[in-house]
Amino acid sequence: MEKPATTEFPVHDLIRNRWSPRAFSDKPVPPDVLRSLFEAARWAASSYNEQPWAFLVATKDDPENFAKMLSVLVEFNAGWAKHAPVLALAVAELAFHHNGNPNRNAFYDTGAASAQLTLEANSRGLFVHQMAGYDGDKARQVFEIPAGWEPIAAIAIGYPGDPESLPQALRDRELAPRTRKRLSEFVMTGRWGHTSPFVPK
Repeated sequence: MEKPATTEFPVHDLIRNRWSPRAFSDKPVPPDVLRSLFEAARWAASSYNEQPWAFLVATKDDPENFAKMLSVLVEFNAGWAKHAPVLALAVAELAFHHNGNPNRNAFYDTGAASAQLTLEANSRGLFVHQMAGYDGDKARQVFEIPAGWEPIAAIAIGYPGDPESLPQALRDRELAPRTRKRLSEFVMTGRWGHTSPFVPK
């Protein structure tokens, strides 16, 4: 299923076609493709080139670790994410290596790595759904995440599936039109709330 954005201004098709489905095919993602997704994440920009990210990954052909990953998701997300062939957890390191000071950009940088992974996935016919609905404390315990690292998002990766496979409430959301704020609501110049002059109101 495709669900391109109705953009007000031209953007690359990779961005226009990126969205977050919940219906996934059970088709496995080949290991060489997974390597390329995380290679894309590897080359994201980061403060001081710190690269403060790590990804815990579980594929459906590894039932034990896949079950562990499902166990840290909230029930709502686990209900549909169990059909995705790959689940992951993005984790951020909270302090800089070079001086031990808090890295206030760690979440931002890990998000950038995840975004590059997502666009690489999209370029290969895969889709990514990132989730805030997970139990961070349980993830630390189940995966033995060390102190100083914070799980910040769960991720489902896979090929698109049939929306008809979803329960009705999720199917309705899957098929609903995509919406976004207008640029005039968040692109500002000079002072807060003053729309930038290059943005039409």
